[in-house]
Amino acid sequence: MKTMFKYQELWDLVENGYEEPDPAPAVPDQRLRENRKRDLRLLVLIQSALEDNIFSRISAADTSKQAWDILKQEYLGNKKVIIVKLQTLHRDFETLTMKDKESVQEFLSRVFGIVNLMKSYGEILSNEIVVSKVLRSLISKFDHVVVVIEETKDLSTYTFDELMSSLISHEARSNTSHKNSEEKAFQVRRILQRQK
Repeated sequence: MKTMFKYQELWDLVENGYEEPDPAPAVPDQRLRENRKRDLRLLVLIQSALEDNIFSRISAADTSKQAWDILKQEYLGNKKVIIVKLQTLHRDFETLTMKDKESVQEFLSRVFGIVNLMKSYGEILSNEIVVSKVLRSLISKFDHVVVVIEETKDLSTYTFDELMSSLISHEARSNTSHKNSEEKAFQVRRILQRQK
């Protein structure tokens, strides 16, 4: 939703709202009418994006900021709740390791999921921290790739997407050569069985 609001140039209203003059003038000026119109458009966007069971929670909101604050409180919680959730996510991030039978794509999806949750609570992890964590957390069959990346790349500028591409390519090549070896072994076994 945030991206859509930014695209529509409405995010400033979500974050800051707009000031209604006190007392409201009998005939609102052009700027006030425009702000009200933008706010109502934003409120409609928020309301239309919600399911009925969630919509009822914001139905009494008069402004987009009120609706957004209710949703924010509902889903993110107050500052104490956010701190606890971030602590849990930090622990999950730090203890995250690739499983033996897990593909690189699956592992990187788990990493990306945790990083995105942390971002949704206001925590920003640098690309270098995420890349370094992934390199430390891969299973041993990637050790030689990790060494090459650490020795040849500047981790402060090496992106998560570049790392993902490298690891997926390596895994695909590794899986192809492993399948070819298995096929050759199977063919040799069949030839030996025929000779008996």
